[in-house]
Amino acid sequence: MHRALAPFTLSALIPLAHAEEAAQPLEEVVVSAPLEQKLSEVARPATVLTGDELDLKVGSTIGETLKSEAGVTSQSFGPGVGTPVIRGQSGPRVRVMSNSLGNGDVAQLSPDHANSIEPVLADRIEVLRGPATLLYGSGAIGGVVNILDNRVPERRAEQPVSGVFEQRYNSVSDQSISNLKLEGGQDLFAFHLDGFYRDGGNLHIGGPAIAENAARQSDAALQGVDIQNSEGVIPNTSARAKGGTVGFSLVGEQGFAGASINYLGNNYGIPPDGAGGPDTRINMKQTRYDFKSELKNPLAAVEALRLRFAHVDYTHTELSGGEAATLFNNQTYEGRLELAHAPIGPVKGVLGFQAVSSDFSAISMEDPVPLVPNSQIQNYGAFAVESFAYGPGTYELGLRGESASVSPQGGPNRDYAPISASGSGQWKINEAHAVSFAVTRSQRAPQVQELFSHGIHDATHSYESGDPNLKLETSYNLDLGYRFKASWMSAELNLFQNWVNDYIYQQQTGGVFNDDLGVFQASCSSPGACFPVVQSAQADATFKGYEAKATFPLMENRYGMVDLTLFSDFTRGEFVAGGDVPRMPPLRYGFQVDYAYDDHWSSNLRLTRGEKQDHPGANDTETNGYVLLNLAVQYEVQAFEGAKLRVFAQGNNLLDDNLRNSTSYLRNFAPEPGRGAELGVRVSY
Repeated sequence: MHRALAPFTLSALIPLAHAEEAAQPLEEVVVSAPLEQKLSEVARPATVLTGDELDLKVGSTIGETLKSEAGVTSQSFGPGVGTPVIRGQSGPRVRVMSNSLGNGDVAQLSPDHANSIEPVLADRIEVLRGPATLLYGSGAIGGVVNILDNRVPERRAEQPVSGVFEQRYNSVSDQSISNLKLEGGQDLFAFHLDGFYRDGGNLHIGGPAIAENAARQSDAALQGVDIQNSEGVIPNTSARAKGGTVGFSLVGEQGFAGASINYLGNNYGIPPDGAGGPDTRINMKQTRYDFKSELKNPLAAVEALRLRFAHVDYTHTELSGGEAATLFNNQTYEGRLELAHAPIGPVKGVLGFQAVSSDFSAISMEDPVPLVPNSQIQNYGAFAVESFAYGPGTYELGLRGESASVSPQGGPNRDYAPISASGSGQWKINEAHAVSFAVTRSQRAPQVQELFSHGIHDATHSYESGDPNLKLETSYNLDLGYRFKASWMSAELNLFQNWVNDYIYQQQTGGVFNDDLGVFQASCSSPGACFPVVQSAQADATFKGYEAKATFPLMENRYGMVDLTLFSDFTRGEFVAGGDVPRMPPLRYGFQVDYAYDDHWSSNLRLTRGEKQDHPGANDTETNGYVLLNLAVQYEVQAFEGAKLRVFAQGNNLLDDNLRNSTSYLRNFAPEPGRGAELGVRVSY
């Protein structure tokens, strides 16, 4: 039994391969890792979601999809936004990528901005926990989430046409999702087509939308305001999105070359703050162009040469009461070249170069002074990662140097030179035991909004104030890991400690900006006309925590197979001078029971306990503990002429807990989804 269920320890169901995918290897290869290592060989903790496990966990946002993974939570801003939080790090410290290149969106700039990736179209999601700056730049100081699909095919098609159609319905927001994928080709030619449509109403919850006492405590602008609250539903949280991709490749024995074009449109609402102002919605549009190629053994000393390039044309308009309030534009070009050299004795490795160029602006329609000035953002980086084996251990060393600049219109340039280095090792003591360590020095350059934001941001209901004098953020990180595998149990434990000099964070000051008077005040003298002030700041900080899981095969007989998984994770963030880093996840622990019968039925029951977060940070509020109970079941049949039909159902938050997320800026205004049922059908051939 352990052989059948082990690949899906945290949310396991028996492996039922997609009809459109080739047979999966016995062990996943992490393509986001420096040397594309097997999952068990990666010294830093990593998670891979693919196949049925990904299908059952997929949500309407990347954060929602990954929120049950070890060390990962979601920073929600209502149901339309869910960005991943890795070990307490989010926004600009977690690089969310599409096929190993940046999204080109502005999700990292503000918590109300959604990622421009639709999870239902992903074939695979990889998560690297901890610094991944060596390969992916200073924006990956907290970790990497790499969403992989086959929009540019890398292999020859196994049949002229294969396809997948899926339809989902979620009762908690009356949301329906339809998606279609077609792939195929002949001889050297391979193609990919996909598309989706998602439409949902207001989100239903297990109690009041606004925690009024906590909201007044954390938001000085609500003092003296008669809060307009709702029960059981969050108003203005409907969403509608659509998108599609066309891609093709020429694939030969020596490699491939191909291109794709993708479009995404997303319109979603921002939960109201109860002050009675006009509703805020965000209307996002993005067009992305990708080129990707790889040559195998182009030279005697080169095993592979890989090139990736993307151009992203991104825009979104923040609508206040149906009228345009703020316009965000981001034109991004990103290129990446990797050379995997032939082994030099015991040493193998990768050399690479990465360049990113962006033209960014955030224009207020009501104020002649932009929220963020038009800025030219440039980043160039060169890196090298080398690995070698010695005795029972495998060791890895890496170095990356960057040149980063932000050039605002009408202001002085800001130039930085981040340097990152790492060393790691893994020892396989025997077939049952393995230990690993990783030491990293990572640097992050401040982002444009952290430097130059200055004004009212309607979607966040705040006055944002940057600091143009911010310095490089430098992090020293230690990871220790242990893995155990036997017939009666498999287990994994990861410990981490991060020491961060000049940690950049956004903190409410406790004061307000009075829009009627145009002045800053300690308390609002004009109720309904004030915005809380959010200030960029720097201070030394430390982070520590762990992730742990253990899986026990309990039964394997003619009645089926049962596994029990125990899991827990924890992150604690503190400022060296005293006080708590804001928006940290709470201690979580729980269990999951997985049951499978023959090759058709499978199910799981998962219970998660989140403890009270009583270290919320200055001018923020605590969140209560919660119990989250989820149930999933699926049935798959072999239909006619090789097609497969799978029906699945999930019950989420069955206890209807009115859960408030400690990593969310809107914890007091928008709880997580209440009790809901999700039904779906998937046909593949």
